[in-house]
Amino acid sequence: MKLLPVIIKRQLASYFSAPVTYLSTAVFLTAAAAFGFHTSQLLEQSSVDLHGFFQLHPWLYLLLTPVLSTQLWADEHTAGSMDFMKTLPVTGFEMVIGKFLAAWLVSGIALLLTFPIVITVNYFGNPDNTVIASQYLGSWLLAGSYLSVGGFICALTHHRLIIFTVTLCLLLVASGLSSLLDAIEHQAPIWLVDRIISLSPSTRFDAIDQGVLALQDSLYFISIIVAFLAMTTIALNVRNS
Repeated sequence: MKLLPVIIKRQLASYFSAPVTYLSTAVFLTAAAAFGFHTSQLLEQSSVDLHGFFQLHPWLYLLLTPVLSTQLWADEHTAGSMDFMKTLPVTGFEMVIGKFLAAWLVSGIALLLTFPIVITVNYFGNPDNTVIASQYLGSWLLAGSYLSVGGFICALTHHRLIIFTVTLCLLLVASGLSSLLDAIEHQAPIWLVDRIISLSPSTRFDAIDQGVLALQDSLYFISIIVAFLAMTTIALNVRNS
């Protein structure tokens, strides 16, 4: 793991040198501010948290995570640097971890840039900042799970359009799964609907968004991250063998 910081720095440099990173972050922040203030009416009520703001995050991350995921491995194939990376004393797992952590850091920076909303609600109201902190942590875990899925798709192909489209479609289905199942709950067994809903990322995140950062919900997102990072490593090893 000695070269892990090098991999992270290299991927961060790739992100910060790409205009699309700034564009997607700007779109994410603009949408977060516009829809957050509009739908939750934060300025009209003395809210104790930012539930109305964070409940949009499973959808807002569709504007950011597919773009970050596309840049994880596609750049290596485009630049022809994958062969060079193979000569370094670094394992495939270390490369996957380093690149994922870099993408997760970028998403964390984008999330932290929404902090003026926290300042605003503290100025106009008396919110519970402990609850808000748990909501931010839950949102970051959600972003990490989305990025791990996108990284796996990116490891399967180096075509940017395919990576972006497939990642966006998968995350769109994951974000809207609970709403879809609610609509067909009378056409399927209740136990089956409840079981599938419990596996929905948006359902798990909604529990955290209520201010309850339960261990089982946190472990759910962590397990998704670990599982897809392992699958990404296997996919890369198979492609490079």
